[in-house]
Amino acid sequence: MSEMIMSQSEDGRTELLRKIRDEVWNFKESPLYHERVRNHAYPVIGEGSHHAKIMFIGEAPGRTEAATGRPFSGAAGRLLDELLNSIRIPRADVYITNVVKDRPPQNRDPLPEEIALYAPFLNRQIEIIQPKIIVLLGRHSTAAILEKFGLDAMIGPISRLHGTMLDAEASYGGITIIPMYHPAAALYNPELKQELLVDFQSLKKLV
Repeated sequence: MSEMIMSQSEDGRTELLRKIRDEVWNFKESPLYHERVRNHAYPVIGEGSHHAKIMFIGEAPGRTEAATGRPFSGAAGRLLDELLNSIRIPRADVYITNVVKDRPPQNRDPLPEEIALYAPFLNRQIEIIQPKIIVLLGRHSTAAILEKFGLDAMIGPISRLHGTMLDAEASYGGITIIPMYHPAAALYNPELKQELLVDFQSLKKLV
C-alpha cells in the first residue's frame, strides 16, 4: 500500500513539472521565447530528483545549456559536479534549475522584468518539489529568492552573503536558504573556487 501511495505521489509531481515544461516551451509572452525560436535553441526547465532535499537555483541558461536544454551542462556545470562530488552528493539526487528558463542574448545578465516574468514557474517548481535546502547560485537568484521569502533586508553582495544559512518559511514548512557564488564566477578564480568548496562543506553538514 505504501509503495502505491509513493508511486502516485511521484507521478503527481512528475505530471505537474511536465505541465510547467509545456508552458515554458510555449511561453510566447516572453521576448526570450522569440529569441530562442530564432536561434533554434531549447528552454532550460530544470532536472534532477522530483523529491530532492536540495534545490540549486542559478540565474539563466548559457549557450551550452540552451543548445542542450539541460541546466549547468557547460564548464560551470562541470565545476558544479566537482563541488557535489566533494561532498559525495550525486547530481541525480538534487534538483537544478534557474530563475530564468530561456537564454538572454549574448549571455547577458537577466533583466529584472525577465526574472519577474519567469518567477511563477520557479515558484511552482519549489512548491512541487518541496526542497528543505535551497542553494542560490549568483546574485540574481539570491536577490529573487530572498525577496520571495520576505528576506529583502538580507539582500547584499554575494561576497558578504555567501555561505550564510538563512531560515525561511515555505508553505510546506521551514527551509534553509544558502546563497553562494555562481560556479561560472569561480572558473578562472582559484580564490572563489576555494570559497565554494568551503561553502559546500557547510552544506554537507545540513544533509
